[in-house]
Amino acid sequence: MATGIPLNNKSAKMDYQLSYEGKEDIDSILSAKSKTHYKLQEQISFSTPIDLKGKFVLGDNIESLRYLLETKGPNIIDAVYIDPPYAKQAAFNTKQHNKAYEDNLFGAEYLEFLRKRLVLIHSLLKPTGSIFVHLDETMAFTVKILMDEIFGPSNFHNWITRKKSNPKNTVTRKFGDISDYIMFYSKSNKYHFYTPREEIDIEKVKREYHYIEKETNERYKVVPIYGPGIRNGKTGQKWHGMYPPAGKHWQYTPDKLTELDKNNQIHWSKNGNPRRKIYLKDYKGPVMQDILLGYKDATNQNIKVTGYPTEKNLDLVKLLLSTVTKPGDLVLDAFAGSGTAAEAAIDLKCNWIMMDNSLEALKATKKRLNDMSINSIDDIFKNVSECVVNIYKGSNE
Repeated sequence: MATGIPLNNKSAKMDYQLSYEGKEDIDSILSAKSKTHYKLQEQISFSTPIDLKGKFVLGDNIESLRYLLETKGPNIIDAVYIDPPYAKQAAFNTKQHNKAYEDNLFGAEYLEFLRKRLVLIHSLLKPTGSIFVHLDETMAFTVKILMDEIFGPSNFHNWITRKKSNPKNTVTRKFGDISDYIMFYSKSNKYHFYTPREEIDIEKVKREYHYIEKETNERYKVVPIYGPGIRNGKTGQKWHGMYPPAGKHWQYTPDKLTELDKNNQIHWSKNGNPRRKIYLKDYKGPVMQDILLGYKDATNQNIKVTGYPTEKNLDLVKLLLSTVTKPGDLVLDAFAGSGTAAEAAIDLKCNWIMMDNSLEALKATKKRLNDMSINSIDDIFKNVSECVVNIYKGSNE
């Protein structure tokens, strides 16, 4: 049984790997050729932010990923969001009772199914690219080890916990399970990241920034200008005739403190205690943390849904992608489902590639984009059936 080889030097630091029957060598996964010969390049466009492109590829995503790698080469994708099957041993139907997909793999078979696709995705990602893998407690903790093997443990950034639904009152002999998990990895330490922030609570920050500068009428708060630890250099010297408090040091040199004071950025208390002014106008809001409470799935909120099962929250996917993309980037979702990632990419002015082997996924995505009144909807789905469906004849029957 092959145990796999590291894809980068970072993963080589791991002194353990997940072992199971049927685990294929990574070189073998990457060298395998796609079994199809459809013209994938007709379904995928690369363009500028002025002319955004999006394509849906219907069929087995491992063949689509392989062909994309063969024809376009590695290092072309900026960001990936995937919400793959969860090993639930169940079939999922649309609200119209049409078969959407089957989630029937489990154990080693499931792990290798997902691992092969992750290996190909890793190769397709740019060195600056990132991936979000969305799972629940069934397999997330096991897949985390596979992700460490493929992407390297040092390229793991967050285990995001999301409240996915309203509280459950029907469970017995356990806590209600209302959370799922999103793993955030990058391909390298050169990845792009744009810090997400929460909305500012005006009343709360007014209480925090309670000082008002007379000269400018600007709100501000004050913070100490010293830190813990004794310093023997300039930050331990006298400033304004005083030394830093015992066991402390100035956070700035005396010259810098004098400059701040000259620019009216030092607040002096009635007792002559100096503090630095932090202005409300410069506050960008609190940094978002790795527990998300306000992003329940559409079926748990009074919002419009496509009717596709397991549809994910649009604002959630948009939030994730917004932290690692800029307009014009290329987003991939190899398990497209209802097309949430496509809509998120469009809202973020990104190009996108959606892959799925479900005709219901294609219908849901097309409906979603029609509802968005996308002018290029006919072009987006032009020739999809004649170019792709016939190649996968029988896969959706």
